Amino acid sequence: MLGSTHGTLTTDARRARVIACGEQRPGPVVHDQVDDLDVGGRPLYADVPDLTRFFRPRSVAVIGASDTAGRPNTGITRQLLDWAGRVGARVHPVHPTRPAVFGLPCAASVAELPEPVDLAVLLVADPLPLIEELGEAKVPFAVAFASGFAETGEAGAEAQQRLAEAVRRSGLRLLGPNTNLNAFERFREDLSGPAIALITQSGHQGRPVFALQELGIRLSHWAPTGNEADLETADFLSWFAEQPEVGAIAAYVEGLKDGRAFLLAADRAARRKVPVVAVKVGRTETGARTAASHTGKLTGADDVVDAAMRQYGVIRVDALDELQDTAALLARARAPLADGVAVYSISGGTGAHVADLAAGAGLRLPTLSPQKQAELHQWIPEYLNVANPVDNGGHPVGDRRGRKIIDALLADPGVGVLICPVTGPFPPLSDRLVRDLVAAAEETDKLVCVVWGSPDGTEPAYREVLLGSSRVATFRTVGNCLTAVRAWLGHHRFVTGYRSPFDEAPRTPSPSFRKAEALLRPGAQLSEHAAKQLLRAYGVRVPREQLVTSAAAAVRAAGQVGYPVVMKASGAQIAHKTELGLVKIGLTSASQVRDAYRELTDIARYEGVGLDGVLVCQMVGQGVEMMVGVTHDDLFGPTVTVGLGGILVEVLHDAAVRVPPFGEDQARAMLAELRGRALLDGVRGRPPADVDALVEVVLRVERMALELGSHLAELDINPLMVLPRGQGAVALDALVVCR
Repeated sequence: MLGSTHGTLTTDARRARVIACGEQRPGPVVHDQVDDLDVGGRPLYADVPDLTRFFRPRSVAVIGASDTAGRPNTGITRQLLDWAGRVGARVHPVHPTRPAVFGLPCAASVAELPEPVDLAVLLVADPLPLIEELGEAKVPFAVAFASGFAETGEAGAEAQQRLAEAVRRSGLRLLGPNTNLNAFERFREDLSGPAIALITQSGHQGRPVFALQELGIRLSHWAPTGNEADLETADFLSWFAEQPEVGAIAAYVEGLKDGRAFLLAADRAARRKVPVVAVKVGRTETGARTAASHTGKLTGADDVVDAAMRQYGVIRVDALDELQDTAALLARARAPLADGVAVYSISGGTGAHVADLAAGAGLRLPTLSPQKQAELHQWIPEYLNVANPVDNGGHPVGDRRGRKIIDALLADPGVGVLICPVTGPFPPLSDRLVRDLVAAAEETDKLVCVVWGSPDGTEPAYREVLLGSSRVATFRTVGNCLTAVRAWLGHHRFVTGYRSPFDEAPRTPSPSFRKAEALLRPGAQLSEHAAKQLLRAYGVRVPREQLVTSAAAAVRAAGQVGYPVVMKASGAQIAHKTELGLVKIGLTSASQVRDAYRELTDIARYEGVGLDGVLVCQMVGQGVEMMVGVTHDDLFGPTVTVGLGGILVEVLHDAAVRVPPFGEDQARAMLAELRGRALLDGVRGRPPADVDALVEVVLRVERMALELGSHLAELDINPLMVLPRGQGAVALDALVVCR
């Protein structure tokens, strides 16, 4: 580190409240075209509350205040009094029977407060009866500590819903319920530099990040969001991204209340180049899927969360120590001058090990030029490797050579990061080494990282020298160092030239929408023929084909389509035709077509499958079989998936997902994530596939997801045959399930 399911109100519901009721939020609110919705009716800009008076109130009402020894409210009241003194706020205890608390006069009720207050702290078991009073008193913010709400089950969720509705009517903003005192902690004010702002849904899980202050890392705010009946993670994320002192935002998230609101907040942070590092619990599959389509079976809920975070630059880590170290580095380190990493150690074994791990983590370790290696060999014996990693053999760190080696590495234009692993202290040489590293870091704009591997961690070289520097990034494990460096480089690549997809999202329906709308059947699965008509309406190419209801008509259709042909049963209840034997390929004569028609209709009768006819289709040439689809995620709404297709799609499970809106860059990034991406480039003598045509299909399907998202439960194009370069892509089969 450098130097010293829960709530229930959706963003759409809150926006509707603002638009319909003309509600005024407390304090100035940032409204970026608040009425601007995308073509699917979803908001395109975040409605950001001004939380200044929440964190820095001028006056505070403590309702249920106590000074009776042994009562929980007494300790809370005392902490609030201490906090108010630090932030310069006046405190007004409120209690119906007490004349005074801790020597401060008590108001009997909210209505009797001597002045308007910015924040009301509710030390009561049931906050609901107070909400209307607070609204009438025009109190802008309140905090409810009480538990027993959505975290306890169905009855608690209903109680929380009633609380949320009361808050909505009142116009105030509520933190909680089931929150704690983390927002009112004692933050160190003697630290300088960019700060970390912290958001947690569990107070205890934020402790490691809060403790960074003891190592010289500044924290500016802590938002313990609790059950998020009103104020949610997205509100704090948006507001923190606007604060000039915030260098990075760290978050511990158990459940996102509103996926769209979260993405809008992450977009706001990305626009302002503020890094967001998050632990999001729930890596395992949640929610059983009974989807008919391949698409629905390929991505679980956490796959979508992971992709959505990556799409908007949120850096997802797994453990709290990773959250600590990554947030600290991103908050304090300057932008990289180069992405090359040099590993420098006193041991060839250590250097090789760390270099191997760094390369495995995706970091680039450039081979140093012959000229640079010759320069290093002025101070390092010729028999030692200095190509990168650089092994100095140990002795040079104890004299003037040590600093010269460090300076030479940092002067290399291809090196942007210097990582020096110290697996264990070896004074006095290690003391001299860290002093040289700290001195060099003060004179460069490049990142200097030290991994201090001692299990003790009490050595003066670590405690006094490394942690006393604001320019050296110090880690205790190699893994955390590499994770943080990769995140730092990735963040700066991401925000360079970042363009918000919300700015370019369609706001009006395309001409295709009306055609498509007429084809949809609410609650029903479409036949393949109808599904392909839907694709055709959006410009997705399908084979030449005809739907027939007799063997004679099939023969005529085959002649018009052109031999060879494919014949398939078409019906609204058929999900996977191949498994039922309802597909016949490579038919080259009228007799084969007649026989195939009879066989397909016989199988359908035997299986009890209703048909709207038999499709006689053009036989499309060889290419790469892909799949593209749409599913509806409970949190984020419509999502788009692309992956390897064909009959083994669910076995290979090679897919990437995105949440619309997104542009061509993200469509191409999806392809880059596929393990089988090389198939599109041509393998074993096969020609390269038409990747541009595949990207075009992905973007057309995305447009369908945006416009028809509220109508589609699932859309599955499989296989999408991607033909050789310049020949396009053809949807050979399609399945659509309407919501």
